[in-house]
Formats: sequence, C-alpha cells, structure tokens
Amino acid sequence: MKLIKENRIYSIGTYLKEHFGKKMVKLSIEAGFTCPNRDGSVGYGGCKFCSSGGSGELASNIRDQIELLKNKWPNVGYLAYFQSHTNTYAPVDILREKFYAALSHPEIEGIAIATRPDCLEDDVLELLLELLSEINKEHFMWVEPGLQSIHNATLDSMNIGYQLSDYDRAVCKLRKRGIKTVVHLILGLPGETQDDMLSSLDYVCSSSIFGIKLHLMNIVRSSPLYQEMPDYVSFNSIEEYVDLVIRMIERIPPHVTIHRLTGDVPRMLLVSPEWSYKKRTILNSINNGLRDRDTYQGAKFAEKTNNQNQTG
Repeated sequence: MKLIKENRIYSIGTYLKEHFGKKMVKLSIEAGFTCPNRDGSVGYGGCKFCSSGGSGELASNIRDQIELLKNKWPNVGYLAYFQSHTNTYAPVDILREKFYAALSHPEIEGIAIATRPDCLEDDVLELLLELLSEINKEHFMWVEPGLQSIHNATLDSMNIGYQLSDYDRAVCKLRKRGIKTVVHLILGLPGETQDDMLSSLDYVCSSSIFGIKLHLMNIVRSSPLYQEMPDYVSFNSIEEYVDLVIRMIERIPPHVTIHRLTGDVPRMLLVSPEWSYKKRTILNSINNGLRDRDTYQGAKFAEKTNNQNQTG
C-alpha cells in the first residue's frame, strides 16, 4: 500500500519490473485471426465501435518491432501481445502453432492474449493450461476476455454478441485454471451514464481479476458506429474524462494491475473526441489530478472495506 500511495497507481509496468527485474515492452501481434462476430458464427459486422482492423491497427510482427525499439530501449524484455480480433477463435492446432511460434523467439519472455469471453471453450482452455505449465518457469502469461460493460442492454446495442453471463463463466474457468485475467471496460459507450460505468468497474473488481484496462470510447472512421452516430462524442472535455478516471482509480483494489487509462487510435482514423489523440496530456492530467486530490488507487476501496468491517 505504501508503494501505491507514493506512485498513485499500481501499473502493469511496475508489476512487470518487479517480476522480471527490468522494463518490459508489449509487442502487438497481428496473427491473422478473425472474430465470430464478423464471420457469421455469432453475427456480422463486428462490434459497432471496432475498426476494420479489429482494434489492432498498430500491430505488426515481432522481428520488425524489436528492430525498431532496440535502439530506444536496449536493455528491456518483450511480451508478445496477440491483440487484433479474437485470438482464441481458431482450431487448437493453429492456436498452438501461433502461440508457440511467438514464445520461441529468443527475446520474448511472455505472452498476452486478447479474446472474447464466449471464445474460451474447454479445448482452448486446456491449451492455455498447457502453455502455462510449460512456460511458467521462464515466461509469463495473461488472457484478456474483453467485456466492455456489464450492462446487457449496452452489449446488445453495440452488437457485441455476448452477455455478462458469458464473461462470468469465462472468468470462473480461467480462475480455476490459475490463468491471470485482464478485463477491458470502455468508458463513454452510447447510452451509458457515469453511474453505469462505475457499476461495471465495481462488478469486475469483485471477480478476482489480475488487471484492468480502461478505454476511452473513440469514434473511428472505419467503425459501424461512425456510420450510425457520426456526431457522437463520449466525453466533452479532457477534464470530464479525467475526473471519472480518477474516481475509478480510487475504487480499484490495490492488488489489481492497471494496464490502460485511455486509448490508442491512429490520428488519421480518429473522429471523436477530437482531443483524445493527446495521450500524454491525458495521462499527465490523471497523474496531476491524483496528486492534487492527494488520492491513489484503492483509496475508496479501502474506505469501503473499513466501513464493512466496522459494521460487521
């Protein structure tokens, strides 16, 4: 708790440096997968907020990324992040080939797998358990089953194609197998209030997760949502967004690693909010706001826990 009060948040960067003893960099991998919400298995068109690239426009191959980064960060380690589309939506033999190919690279020390909660069938989970048992001594792994919101009306309106119950089952299966789970929430989805977003946060933080990503709702040119709601703006100002994120940070338990507090969208694709490309400004504003309010991750969570203990 002392470390969090000093640094204000428990970032995944801090966690990984503690675990590996050095800075770790995630390399976003495009593995050629698709999504059941695009090929007709669940639906067509994909989630309305997703771009044509499956929210992975910055992904490329491992070798090229390391070549670009090694001069900037000569003494770091690398994690392979399977980001674009649904990275457990393929026959197990193909998944095994892709995952082991990444881990076989001599400079890759871990793997992160983004997917959907309805794409974690038992054979896939057994593969992940196999990976975990084989790589645990030398590598590191977590799985990101998405979610975005706990509110089924929102999930339906965004054509996401799964329900909260799918998430509950997925997290339970991952937890039973000892696989670390990182959950995504999108802030500013159409129709949601800030209370809705806070209730989503409180719900996922009660489900034994390893980490959390908070994404700002961006409208991008290649998304169905842009065609449907071209004038939609999730937050009117940086200040409005930062205030909500700080209140969320206060409610995140101290042991949960924070992986993201905003978003990464290529500026050429970004429609709104127009200020959201200023990632460094947003993050600095969050850090300054935490300091100015003299608050930190888990401040309200600890307060809530103390109140429960006193009343119990």
